[in-house]
Amino acid sequence: MRYNSKIHHRRSIRLKGYDYSQAGLYFVTICVRDREHLFGEIINGEMVLNEYGKIVNAEWQYLKTKYPHIELHGYVIMPNHFHGIIQISETSVGAGFARPICKHLSQFPLGRADPAPTATIGNIIGYFKYQTTKKINLSIKIWQRNYYEHIIRNNRSYKYIANYIINNPINWENDNFFYHAGAGKPHPYKYQ
Repeated sequence: MRYNSKIHHRRSIRLKGYDYSQAGLYFVTICVRDREHLFGEIINGEMVLNEYGKIVNAEWQYLKTKYPHIELHGYVIMPNHFHGIIQISETSVGAGFARPICKHLSQFPLGRADPAPTATIGNIIGYFKYQTTKKINLSIKIWQRNYYEHIIRNNRSYKYIANYIINNPINWENDNFFYHAGAGKPHPYKYQ
């Protein structure tokens, strides 16, 4: 079936008008397509990564090199999804350039160097998904089309999310993403 804008509505799940390149802490969740268990298994409350899970781990760690203005906080690779906290620092706007008012290159004066591109959470997650898919090298899509994100606004929220990440393997059977053959469909995601 071909895409028809009158029938197929792709609504953004992002906070409307929010600048996802600004400094702050972001909790992200990325799900494997069809909730398939690709990255390993939970054994005695601990995640045991398989070959694909180790690739995901290495690519997540590489993000610090690719985007030196970010800091990676707690994260967990689960059999069929990934949770992590990313911090974007104030220096994310490039090498000393002020944040551009307009993103259209034609509006910058001739002869002036264009500002370095600003990395948004979307850019970072897009790169991560692309690299992991390329290196895992299956003939199927690895990740679902989008990802979930939550802007962490205070210490209380940060502590709650960090604790959730740490305890995710222990609580696997009660997790919203828990799914295996015969267990029925996974629960809907509750943190949208």
